[in-house]
Amino acid sequence: MARRATVVGSGPNGLAAAVALARAGYEVRVLEASSTIGGGTRTAELTVPGFRHDVGSAVHPAAMSSPFFRAFGLRERVEWIVPEISFAQPLDPAGPGGDPRAAIAWHSLERTARGLGRDAGTWRAVVRPLTRHLDSVVDFTGHQLLRMPRHPVTTVRFGLRALQLGTPLGQLTWRTDEGAALFSGVVAHANRSLPDVGAAASALFLIAHAHARDGWAYPRGGAQAVADALVADLHAHGGAVEPDTFVGSLARLDWGDPAAGDLLLLDTSPRLALTHPDIPPSYARALRRYRYGQAAAKVDFALDGAVPWAHPDVARSPTVHVGGTRDEVEASENAVAAGRVTERPYVLTVQPSILDETRAPAGKQTLWTYVHVPAGSTLDPTELVTRQVERFAPGFRDRIIASSVMTAAERAAFNPSDIGGDILGGAFTFAQAFRRPVLSPTPWRTPMRGVYLASASTPPGPGVNGMAGWFAARQALSDLAGVPVELDDLFG
Repeated sequence: MARRATVVGSGPNGLAAAVALARAGYEVRVLEASSTIGGGTRTAELTVPGFRHDVGSAVHPAAMSSPFFRAFGLRERVEWIVPEISFAQPLDPAGPGGDPRAAIAWHSLERTARGLGRDAGTWRAVVRPLTRHLDSVVDFTGHQLLRMPRHPVTTVRFGLRALQLGTPLGQLTWRTDEGAALFSGVVAHANRSLPDVGAAASALFLIAHAHARDGWAYPRGGAQAVADALVADLHAHGGAVEPDTFVGSLARLDWGDPAAGDLLLLDTSPRLALTHPDIPPSYARALRRYRYGQAAAKVDFALDGAVPWAHPDVARSPTVHVGGTRDEVEASENAVAAGRVTERPYVLTVQPSILDETRAPAGKQTLWTYVHVPAGSTLDPTELVTRQVERFAPGFRDRIIASSVMTAAERAAFNPSDIGGDILGGAFTFAQAFRRPVLSPTPWRTPMRGVYLASASTPPGPGVNGMAGWFAARQALSDLAGVPVELDDLFG
């Protein structure tokens, strides 16, 4: 009889782990609390029929650079859209009656630099070495950090830049509104008070991808395509997914015999591991010390036409950071860290249908947005988002057909892994880059026999890359085999 593996959670990490284990010969079942699979990679009609919105993440810069997805062949299994502009940030006119302004991160690094005026040389100096050595950046940031880096020069360069740009010294780095805004819009993805070294490191990782081969790519048809590709491979290797199966306690879960090599992998919050009857007190204390971050509240819009951005290049960018200047973005993020939301919040927006005709009826558009809010917030940010987008796209309000909101509190109820509405799997601090969720050279392995953590709460952290799931599966397989198991062993 084949060994069995049970995976709790069907996000990209859970499915990556399931695929790896099924290819290794395990009889795999994936338990998913929702009626649909995919976790953060789901697409659904959230507003009105015909408009397809991503339920979780919408743009996936790290998917194509992920070693797991490269081995899996995701590029060949899913059609990817690589936009001419990776991201944009609109700004108010310089004065009354002035022309609209915007900072534009083109897929071309040189074109981006030329548009930044006095910050052209700085953008090149900061970004070009990381883009040129993107595989080294992925290797350093995409693994557990308690190890010797394989590419020390890139690692040191990356670390020094993060220290520079993640401290008050970073205020002196950029000399133009455009340069400062373009960087700060990406820094704010980390949902931290700013400036912050961990947030700067996250931004450097994302910006390096913006000018690499695949830019800030996203799948045609929606993020669900990623989950569907993984499930198809799982089924092809004998695995199964069981939706509508909520696991609230490991004490009542029949997952086989760990003494016989059966495995349990958790693509969930580490808090679920606290329900295991054999958890050692010291490990339980370590998991309880793990910190979760601020939350996100999401608003999706069905639009009667494109967003009428005042700056024409912003209309060409699928990803738009709406927040104004660096000072405004930092004020917004620091307010959230202090427990409140400003009247002009930072809004991350994605308009996928400008390049993907499958997402909305002809002549219509979808708009995906979220704002950062305090954990557990019940705030409905629809009006705040509408006003902030309208600020840079006059007439936006008139194009709204319908909207759908998910508050932070609703997100926490919808997905128990998003503690308080935290979509990053834990506070994205510098310390928790090493202690995620515990300080260990093998953080995916738990002290309970056969039980492994496989979520964004383990290295390398958040992002649609499947790596946390692969690392958990690799750790489990290597533990049982007594020798390292690598991707080539499964996909070679």
